[in-house]
Amino acid sequence: LVQLVESGGGSVHAGGSLKISCVISEYTYSPYRLAWFRQVPGKQREGVAVIGNEGSSSYADAVKGRFTISQDNATSSLYLQMNSLKPEDTAMYYCAATKEDSRPVWWLILRPDGFPYWGQGTQVTVSS
Repeated sequence: LVQLVESGGGSVHAGGSLKISCVISEYTYSPYRLAWFRQVPGKQREGVAVIGNEGSSSYADAVKGRFTISQDNATSSLYLQMNSLKPEDTAMYYCAATKEDSRPVWWLILRPDGFPYWGQGTQVTVSS
């Protein structure tokens, strides 16, 4: 059973930075895709960034140039470095994973239903 646990959320002022993390219990089923999604109450879950085991990545237009997704195989961890944060980045951020999956990352970022494994979420709040 693949389990994902996020951490690192919190409150920051606009313009600040935050790095959130996700530890994944099973990390060896290549090819795989790992992703960050976010959701605010009353809105659909939206893709933020996706990374593949081969290093490909895709970002939502709203975060390009500000957020960076990365992974550390040694610690089975996924990260999202968020810089120049804006109040509109306020959301619950979820880590998601697929395994034995080689679908394009630019396709998966638009499809949260393409990810069978999810964490419980970590809240990020950006104040103006």
